[in-house]
Amino acid sequence: MHKLIIKRLLITLPMLLGLTLIVFTMLYFSPGDPARIILGDTASEEEVQALREKMGLNEPFLHQYVSYLRGVLRGDLGTSYQTGLPVTAEIRARLPVTARLALLSIGFAMVVGIPLGVVSAVKQNTWIDNLARILSLLGLTMPSFWLALLLVLFFAVRLGWLPPSGMYGPQYYILPVISISTVSIATFARMTRSSLLETVRHDYVRTARAKGLAEKVVVLRHALRNALIPITTVVGMQLASVLGGAVVNEQIFAIPGVGKMMLDAIKARNYPLVQGGVLVLALFFSLLNLGLDILYGLLDPRIRDEIENQAGGY
Repeated sequence: MHKLIIKRLLITLPMLLGLTLIVFTMLYFSPGDPARIILGDTASEEEVQALREKMGLNEPFLHQYVSYLRGVLRGDLGTSYQTGLPVTAEIRARLPVTARLALLSIGFAMVVGIPLGVVSAVKQNTWIDNLARILSLLGLTMPSFWLALLLVLFFAVRLGWLPPSGMYGPQYYILPVISISTVSIATFARMTRSSLLETVRHDYVRTARAKGLAEKVVVLRHALRNALIPITTVVGMQLASVLGGAVVNEQIFAIPGVGKMMLDAIKARNYPLVQGGVLVLALFFSLLNLGLDILYGLLDPRIRDEIENQAGGY
């Protein structure tokens, strides 16, 4: 297992380094002067140049990037142009909201999607299966932002059952979670159905049935456990999808999370906040994928042995 972790870290570290270079380069060549953005249009040219000198903006590109990278390694992601607060403090204040929203969404998607896939597989080629497959297809094709607007219009504006925006209590999570998790529900349902139908054809499942075990026991105790192994690899991708959906939905529902913070920072050309947000999210995804690789290896020793054998060749 340690070989697997080392290999993944050797892949992750250069990827994060390359990402910092890409993001820094894109923002470096973006239009707009950070010093002018901070001081405003009423500042004199002398004041702008003095601030540029203080911020090191007159230094060559490579020198600025190395200085930025040193700060990142120390945990210093810069200072927000708008508030003057450290970027780490800004992200730390917003991250729990986005993390809570993402975890609730992915949890809700698994709780609904996996049982839906099991029922669809058990009732294969019946009207229940057909209905579940149609609903899954609709969930995959429906844009998250469009569904969010429909939910607000129907449940908040017309019926008045739920609040349309903000984040002041548990009820404020309901509409965003439904909107964000719809695609993941459909994905988990389709994956579970496909994996379970393939698993029930294996010999050990036939043996369990030959022993006279009830179909419910065969499916839930013998087939489903192995059918869920491929689904663990999808969790990471779906969490990435959920976080992507959170960026849009945080804007629609006025949720003060990292996604809304980054979009507001992009519109305001608050470059340090954009860089810090991208870097933190990339680090989160890298650690998530590492954790899923370890979990996948624990669930299926064949995968772990294969990865460790590959790692031994490096």
